[in-house]
Amino acid sequence: MNKFDGKQQKRAQQAWVLYDWANSVFSLVITSTIFPIYYEAIVQDRLLHVAGVQVSGSALFSYTISAAFLLVAVLSPFLTAIADYSGWRKQFMQLFCYLGSLACMGLYFFEDIDSLPWGLGAFLLGLVGFSGSIVFYNSYLPRIAPEEDYDRLSARGFAWGYVGSVLLLVICLLPILQPQWFGNIDSGTASRLAFVLTGLWWMGFAQITFRGLPNDHSRHDDTKHWILNGLRELRKVIHEIKYQKLLKRFVLAFFFFTMGLQTVMYVATLFGTNELKLSADKLIITILILQLIAVPGAHLFSYISSLWGNVRALQIALIVWVGVCVAAYYTYTEWQFYGLAAVVGLLMGGTQALARATYAKLMPDDTDDTASYFSFYDISEKLAIVLGTFTYGFIDDLTGTMRNSVLALMCFFLIGFLLLWLVPSRKVYRFSLKEIAAKASS
Repeated sequence: MNKFDGKQQKRAQQAWVLYDWANSVFSLVITSTIFPIYYEAIVQDRLLHVAGVQVSGSALFSYTISAAFLLVAVLSPFLTAIADYSGWRKQFMQLFCYLGSLACMGLYFFEDIDSLPWGLGAFLLGLVGFSGSIVFYNSYLPRIAPEEDYDRLSARGFAWGYVGSVLLLVICLLPILQPQWFGNIDSGTASRLAFVLTGLWWMGFAQITFRGLPNDHSRHDDTKHWILNGLRELRKVIHEIKYQKLLKRFVLAFFFFTMGLQTVMYVATLFGTNELKLSADKLIITILILQLIAVPGAHLFSYISSLWGNVRALQIALIVWVGVCVAAYYTYTEWQFYGLAAVVGLLMGGTQALARATYAKLMPDDTDDTASYFSFYDISEKLAIVLGTFTYGFIDDLTGTMRNSVLALMCFFLIGFLLLWLVPSRKVYRFSLKEIAAKASS
């Protein structure tokens, strides 16, 4: 595994952190605030017909998210294996970044119900670009930092992402909330301009990351058969993972609790719109509360992990997540929703940052196949999002209320909490590649 010293390592870490600043605007503007509100304003309470099946607008939104992440889950292991073999890690990250940012800009042409297929298609491609770039981004963590810095650097990345996304959201909200300052622009046009600005922000700040992150170099002389040899690389990593019990146990726990966490992030705005009938400005206030509190939350759980270990810190977070789901079921007022958002914000960044850092610690410390290893983390996350959002949408469609869907998320968090008992809380012994080879031959 490549390590970098002095100024080169510091520059790479700063560039890595700034990608969170660049791409987190997609999560906030497109998946959490302006786009869901804009989407609901167009779809309203219509029942939509898709492939001969009648679905609600909110369920279709959830299903689109499921389809996007299923596509990424299928592509990810093959592309990361090719990236590890060929040294194209940064190029694949750039490809998905540009796909996602251009899709954001394409949402400008989603103007009414007639252009709904275009809008959902651009939203789907944006999700593919966002989630596809993340797996290559995450795989840089063990390459640019020593293990003792994983928690701190991971938390720092999420914190910068929250700050940057809030800054852009405020900029985007100005013409929506104060149209008279911009020639009385209508809210629909202001929203569509926000989508364009999101794409430009993401693509523009990502250039700092791409300049600062080190280039990989192919470790092999055969450069003519990258696809075939990339698949062989994937098979090798799968073989290695078979002998790493702790890594497999953690991924299983991660799969369940991230099913709940990611679904909350993608449907929180729809819950406020449909169940509480909150206006757009109140929903935006809620999301701002969530994002701002997430910054200290990420650092708080990094500190807790230094006291009791990553796994116990994650378990503390998951117990509180269970309480959040129960509270959401009984939430009926605006102020209850604000309080819930504050707790979710405190948990959100810390849970994600710790999960990423813990997985990096469990990987073999002498592997060069970090993209392939992180693809399994990514597949678990994407399949969890697919199942979580699909389950949420299905229960909503079946019962006519999102409150029942929230109880399903509670079960996911509880299962993840129980499975984490199978992973040691502090000192985690992991195999080197030599030890894995010895176990395989014995």
